[in-house]
Amino acid sequence: MSRIGKLPISLPAGVTVACKENVVTVKGPKGELSQAIDPSINITIEDGQISFGLVENAEVETKQQQAFHGLYRALVNNMVVGVSEGYKKELELVGVGYRASNNGNIIELSLGYSHNIFIQLPNEIKVETKSERNKNPLIILESCDKQLLGQVCAKIRSFRKPEPYKGKGIKFVGEEIRRKSGKSAGAK
Repeated sequence: MSRIGKLPISLPAGVTVACKENVVTVKGPKGELSQAIDPSINITIEDGQISFGLVENAEVETKQQQAFHGLYRALVNNMVVGVSEGYKKELELVGVGYRASNNGNIIELSLGYSHNIFIQLPNEIKVETKSERNKNPLIILESCDKQLLGQVCAKIRSFRKPEPYKGKGIKFVGEEIRRKSGKSAGAK
């Protein structure tokens, strides 16, 4: 059995979980999420805890079933944390003239191209931009869906990945960029 899959998930106050026809639905103060579960995984909800196991009629556990065991436990745990606490990611724009602004759920990025980039974000994500003097602009994204938040952050970051020579680009706050030294002086 999977080590992660064996661990039970404790439900915080205000979070309800329902499992119907291999679809788990989690509701909480921050929102509602649902996830389809493979039929080879058995879910039990009792005493404020969710436990995952493999279906009894399988004689031999395959590697695929073991992988699903840990995977779906982790996905449901992310859903429980998301609807109770939520997730937050901060992106920093490093570079001269790089700017970000938002109008509702539309982000406008100025990243040194000949045109500005506009991104329409899903309704599940809340966005905030900060631009302070002598500091790099920040994009703060919040959501209850960890997968969607990571996907949106990756998309925004893909417009200008941090480069190793000057460190310019879009990076996560606190991320360390491996720097390179550049050209060395020509030998004679």
